[in-house]
Amino acid sequence: MHYQYPGFILNNTLPSKKQVNCFIEGLTHYVFPVTQEPQAFLQHHEQQCGSLQSQLTRLLALVDKNNSLQHDEIITTYFDSLCGIKDTLLKDAQLILDFDPAATSLEEIIICYPGFQAITVHRLSHPLYKMNVPILPRMMNEWVHSQTGIDINPGATIGSPFFIDHGTGVVIGETAVIGNNVKIYQGVTLGALAVRKEDATRKRHPTVQDNVVIYAGSTILGGSTIIGHDSIIGGNTWLTHSIPAHSVVYHQHQTVVKDSKDFEEPINFVI
Repeated sequence: MHYQYPGFILNNTLPSKKQVNCFIEGLTHYVFPVTQEPQAFLQHHEQQCGSLQSQLTRLLALVDKNNSLQHDEIITTYFDSLCGIKDTLLKDAQLILDFDPAATSLEEIIICYPGFQAITVHRLSHPLYKMNVPILPRMMNEWVHSQTGIDINPGATIGSPFFIDHGTGVVIGETAVIGNNVKIYQGVTLGALAVRKEDATRKRHPTVQDNVVIYAGSTILGGSTIIGHDSIIGGNTWLTHSIPAHSVVYHQHQTVVKDSKDFEEPINFVI
């Protein structure tokens, strides 16, 4: 059924945000359950798996009305991949624990860290993106975007381990490629040089090779831009071209501190 409104058509057969949010919340709890009774956990875990498979079946039916996808094959492949996804996420969490002096345990990282939450949902949505499931992967990532302020397109290819520290304002575009052992801080953008519809099938976002650290506020743009391995990108840096491996890139500025008692120059700010 469609409702006609001035200027557009609203399709009410697509999944609601509530349905998708319920699925992704259940999925993250399934991958990282919290329980105190092992026997009850095993029984509940099996029931939860069946419930999640049923939810995914309904969601696929809503986003793939033409039945152009093999739904049973997608569900089987996806749930078979969850153990590997969990192992990858544990490597991500361990990297955070190894480098963040504020982190005290893997449990704290899994439960509390917004960067890890964003990485978790991305790793859960990316396989569906690769299987050409429409809309659903993006809805999953937009849910965690609203929760954390971290915007990762489900199409981005991200190696392991991967560390987003703090994370607010991080943007990672659809065709970005990130290697292994990469660390990104808040406010980093891996974006496109321009927003043009004709570039939809091209690589628009940067490649970040292994062992790179990108500090807060840095912007790296362009599909042909490659950040060579083992490089350090300083805070508030703007890059639109490739740099070789083992580079250190930083924005140089001068901070002047004077005693206000001896400062005679007037400061006139016009806002």
